[in-house]
Amino acid sequence: MIVARNAPLAPLTTLGVGGPARYFIEARDEPAVLDALEWARQRRLRFLVLGGGSNLVVADEGVDGLVVRIALRGISTRESGGAVDLTAVAGEPWDDLVGLTVERGWAGLECLSGIPGLVGATPIQNVGAYGQDVSETVVAVRLLDTADGRLLTWSNPECGFAYRDSAFKSRDAGRYVVLAVTYRLRPGGVPAVRYADVERHLAARGVAAPSLAEVRESVLAIRRAKSMVLDDPADENRRSCGSFFVNPVVTAAECAEVEARALDPAMPRWPEPDGRVKLSAAWLIERAGFERGRREGPVGLSSRHALAVVAHDGARTQDVLAFARHVQAAVEERLGVRLTPEPTFWGI
Repeated sequence: MIVARNAPLAPLTTLGVGGPARYFIEARDEPAVLDALEWARQRRLRFLVLGGGSNLVVADEGVDGLVVRIALRGISTRESGGAVDLTAVAGEPWDDLVGLTVERGWAGLECLSGIPGLVGATPIQNVGAYGQDVSETVVAVRLLDTADGRLLTWSNPECGFAYRDSAFKSRDAGRYVVLAVTYRLRPGGVPAVRYADVERHLAARGVAAPSLAEVRESVLAIRRAKSMVLDDPADENRRSCGSFFVNPVVTAAECAEVEARALDPAMPRWPEPDGRVKLSAAWLIERAGFERGRREGPVGLSSRHALAVVAHDGARTQDVLAFARHVQAAVEERLGVRLTPEPTFWGI
């Protein structure tokens, strides 16, 4: 096992800020992950797992511990009662996997196209977009329990999925390492078209009965227009975590109060099955006076999407955090809603 010291982490994150890891290794198989855990436990070091770095903010001081970069690869499939169970190892690039399922005509992940990162992050964040959540298809997650070194497999209910949340992220934060995920997909299934932006884009293309590929194309086009596909080095908005805040979910009474403070009955909202209401964090940010493209020093909002905090040249983590807190404070003061950050924070 090759252990690097003071390894830079900023180049391994999409935000591109933060200090080094005191110790760092790249794990290409499960035994390497187990060896790394034992190495860290013997030295009583903090054990942290890095995937694609697309939803991560690292402190300027770096991380005092062992960071393990997951580079495990592999995909397998099997039929299951008319469905296909696809198992992907944690280090597989997420969008490549989505593209594969669309090419094979397996419905279930098409609206999650263009999301950066690796497979291992998807159950942790309960990744979702454009009306589809990964929890709809996850049937099993293979895990390493860092508390005792056991290998486990959890079913969907055991994962504790909620809106942009899971047991891995909140209840048991940092305890489990995702090694592989199994998704149950529908061969020949109809694509999920539940989101207004996708419906409008398909209609503008003259597509009345879209295929999986056509839905994927529309989702990618929409995300690219918002600088939410991080594949263009010339894009001034590319250094971000994507959505920095989650859409708040409030009670009906709280929603009415926010609407009254916003003075806009057309405020976007989406009813939830439990009677609560989901609000648009991007709309709230703009309503609080933060227009797209606004900058404060080397940090600002994306010029294409108010939900993305962008780090420009010279930015440090402390600048990103100060800007994010400013946004939070303005939204809370103006509209009475406290926005919750979506990224994972290391050393902060």
